[in-house]
Amino acid sequence: MSYIEIRDLNFSYRDDEKPLSVLRDVSLDIEKGEYVAIVGHNGSGKSTLAKLLNLVIDDYEGFEGSIKVDGKEITSSDMTEDDIYELRKKIGMVFQNPDNQLVATIVEEDVAFGPENLGLPREEIRARVDGALMTVGMTAYAKHEPHRLSGGQKQRIAIAGIIAMKPECIIFDESTAMLDPMGRREVVDTMEKLNREEGKTVITITHYMDEAVRADRVIVIDDGKVVLDGKPSEIFAEDKLLRQCGLDLPLCADLLLRLRARGFSLKGEINTPEQCAQTIADALGK
Repeated sequence: MSYIEIRDLNFSYRDDEKPLSVLRDVSLDIEKGEYVAIVGHNGSGKSTLAKLLNLVIDDYEGFEGSIKVDGKEITSSDMTEDDIYELRKKIGMVFQNPDNQLVATIVEEDVAFGPENLGLPREEIRARVDGALMTVGMTAYAKHEPHRLSGGQKQRIAIAGIIAMKPECIIFDESTAMLDPMGRREVVDTMEKLNREEGKTVITITHYMDEAVRADRVIVIDDGKVVLDGKPSEIFAEDKLLRQCGLDLPLCADLLLRLRARGFSLKGEINTPEQCAQTIADALGK
């Protein structure tokens, strides 16, 4: 049994004139502990899928199919408020704009907001806040005012607030879209740390291919349908199909495809600039 099971998912937003179909016949399995990137152009349906997984969208009238999380059907109209509460303890969500998730005037108070609402003892809240800030590398900013931080730092505080709730899975819904390159790098490094060191299931929704290439698995959605699903090296070898979906290749993958087209023999999975540079250096050395 997979941690997340999606079967024959169709979803439409209601409209005054006619339903707007957003997801079509989506079936996916996501295992516990996976690091998955879901990519697609704007309007492809990827963010809608993320919001259905966390029940940010709970409009069952436009829904067909099944979504199970940890063996429990979450898309039934019989879901109670308690059921939704339990689900959101298992799956945390980090949104695009960190300012929308910051609720307090001091960093550590903001991170404590979620655990306090769980009714945890003060000692447990203190431990969770300290641990979450350490995980995202923001311990030194515990007494700072969030509005004085950079975009990347704010987003890491928002992530710390989710971590303090101890979810099993964290969904990053375009969480780097409003950040500069340094802020994006900080957040992606945090995603990797949560997955590799903390064992969290990480799902990142993005249109940045250079972020997606760092995941273990990439799912491409176009016009509401899953068109590709596999390892980054497999997905980014499908350059023509990706371009048809309105997506660019990561810079490294694009460079290596061009070099291979010119007769260079370049082998192996090449997902990072460091791997790319080493592969080219090895080929030149031969």
